[in-house]
Amino acid sequence: MDEAVYHVPVLLKACVDGLQVKPDGVYADLTFGGGGHSREILSHLGGGGHLYGFDQDADALRNAIPDGRFTFVRSNFRYLRNWMRYYGVEQLDGVLADLGVSSHHFDDGERGFSFRFEGRLDMRMNRSGRLTAADVVNEYAEERLADIFYLYGELKNARKLAACLVKARAAGRIETTEDFVEAVKPLMGRDREKKDLAKAFQALRIEVNKEMDALREMLSAVADLLRPGGRLVVLSYHSLEDRMVKNLIKTGNVEGRRVEDFYGNVDCPFRAVNNKVIVPDEAEQAENPRSRSAKLRIAEKK
Repeated sequence: MDEAVYHVPVLLKACVDGLQVKPDGVYADLTFGGGGHSREILSHLGGGGHLYGFDQDADALRNAIPDGRFTFVRSNFRYLRNWMRYYGVEQLDGVLADLGVSSHHFDDGERGFSFRFEGRLDMRMNRSGRLTAADVVNEYAEERLADIFYLYGELKNARKLAACLVKARAAGRIETTEDFVEAVKPLMGRDREKKDLAKAFQALRIEVNKEMDALREMLSAVADLLRPGGRLVVLSYHSLEDRMVKNLIKTGNVEGRRVEDFYGNVDCPFRAVNNKVIVPDEAEQAENPRSRSAKLRIAEKK
């Protein structure tokens, strides 16, 4: 599968520049996908450097780079610490994570990530996982569904949405993206239909893949694995992700708890490289719609 078809990397130059790649450094691209960011990192590495590319999706394996300096790790990035231990890596010089869902996933109707196509309500990044979006919609209690739509989709009508789905599933299991859209149609005003459906699908995807738990574990591991002077580069696409990354950089933990020393200084292992979030310019946003909600944060380990 051609990388360009998979997706166009967002803020490619800014991301790799942010890593300040050392020729002999050891790096991890935690969201390998089509390999666009990884190829650019490799172009800056010398013979003594190495890059580990993580992706839990079997489709990404087709894009693995045939280079002795590259190792593909088919795994969720939440297990970063375990895999680095497995490969004997004690410290990393830089970590890159592009947290967005690729256009490859959105455009594959069979995966169920988008309401634009009819397909099974699946949404698993790792197809060997058991929980699907259909399982969530059909088996979760109404209150739990409402919490998911409110917390992960930031939908104001989360309770009504959950109640609507519970009523619909009583008449028959909701199996496809079309079933879902039909079930919630009474709640969708024409002016906000696409935006609200996108938020609802986002919420289900986050729940199915336990994305917030995975991000929390990964960021905790990065805080320990980065060597002094090492760089953390993260692209986020919604406020939940961005808040966790911002908290880590400011306070050293994803919850944003201020841990102060005897003198009242915040005890944080990171220094923000860009105090103001970096966003794609108008030209990139026009060329690559996926980039429109992207926010880039870069930090350095003290």
